[in-house]
Amino acid sequence: MNARSRVGVMNWLGSFAVLCAFIALWWTASNAGWVSRVFLPTPQATFASLLEGLNLSGGSGNGELLAFTQATVGRMVQGWLLASLFGVLLGAAISVSPAVRAWVQPTLEFIRPLPASALLPLAISIFGLNPGMVLFVVAFGAMWPVLLATVHGFAAVEPRLSEVARCLQMSRAAFVWKMGLPNAMPDILAGMRLALTIALIVAVVGEMIASQSGLGQAILLAARAFRASDLFAGIVLLGLIGFVSNALLAFAEKRLLRWQQP
Repeated sequence: MNARSRVGVMNWLGSFAVLCAFIALWWTASNAGWVSRVFLPTPQATFASLLEGLNLSGGSGNGELLAFTQATVGRMVQGWLLASLFGVLLGAAISVSPAVRAWVQPTLEFIRPLPASALLPLAISIFGLNPGMVLFVVAFGAMWPVLLATVHGFAAVEPRLSEVARCLQMSRAAFVWKMGLPNAMPDILAGMRLALTIALIVAVVGEMIASQSGLGQAILLAARAFRASDLFAGIVLLGLIGFVSNALLAFAEKRLLRWQQP
C-alpha cells in the first residue's frame, strides 16, 4: 500500500470514528435522560422508525417514508438538472457575448441575492400549490452556483486559446464547445456539486411550505405530532441522501476529469 492509499484509509477511519463518537454521544444523551425522549429519541428508536418507514423491517411497515423519499429525490434531481442546463447555457452566453453580458448581467445581479425560499409565496401565487411550483423554486435556487461557476471557468480560459480560435476563424458556438467548456469543466462540476445540495434544501423547504408530498412534509407532520423518532428518521434519511448524491457526483467528477490527473 502506497502513501496515498494509507492516507485515504486513515481519513476513512477517522471519519468513521467521529461518526461513532457522535452516535455514542446521542445514545448517552437520550438514554441518560439529559434530554427528554419526547424531543430526542434513542438511536435504536430512530433506526426502527427508519426501517419501518422504508418497509425494510420485515413487519407491517407502511412504507410511506419510501414514497416520500422518492418524491423528494425526484424533485431534487429534476430541479438540479434544469438548474445545471440553464446555468451552463446562460453562463456561457454571458462569458462569450459582450452584448448579452451588458443586457443580462445587471438584472441577474439584482435577482441573484434573493433567497429561493423568499420567492415561494410569489411562485405559489403564479403557479399555485402544485409540484411544478416547487420544481421552479428548486431550479431557481440551484441555478446560481452553476451559472457563476461557468462564468468563472470561461474567464479562466487561457487567452492564447482565444487567439488561436480567432486565427482559425472559429464561431462562438465552436469556441464554446471545443475550448470554453472543456477548460471550464472543473469549475462547472464544482458548481453542480454545490447546486445539488441547494436543490435538496430548497426541495425540502418547498414541500414544508407548499404542503407537497415529500420528506419535508413528513418531517413537518412528525414534528407537529411529537413523533420524535419519525422526525429524526426523516432527518437521518435527508443526510444519507445528501451524502450519497455528493459521493456519486464526486465519483463522476473524478472520472470526467481524469485528463487533469498527473
